[in-house]
Amino acid sequence: MLVEDIMTVEVVTCPAGDTLADAARRMLQRGVGSVVVTRDGDPGGIVTETDALRAGASTERPFADIGVEAVASRPLVTTTRETTVRKAVDRMREEEVKKLPVVDGLELVGIVTRSDVATHYG
Repeated sequence: MLVEDIMTVEVVTCPAGDTLADAARRMLQRGVGSVVVTRDGDPGGIVTETDALRAGASTERPFADIGVEAVASRPLVTTTRETTVRKAVDRMREEEVKKLPVVDGLELVGIVTRSDVATHYG
């Protein structure tokens, strides 16, 4: 089974200039646990719920005062559509991440998460 068989194609993104409040709103509105941070349309980082909580707790600042670039995980760990699910899971384990944006060159084409794997790859 390939990543393209289980990935989500509608990836929630936010521009690098957004605040953590903007990112949190997008996650809540779309019911997802992360946003991919883009610069000039290219994926460059990811902000997860955990990143947001950690930033809020450690800085004690409002989310509206924290830029997404300050908390985004970088470099962005990615995979491709043609990667096997097993290799994607191995990569998640090695890199200690729960979400892998799927790219075609620099173009963001999807995202695969541990939840996707659990749902589709028993």
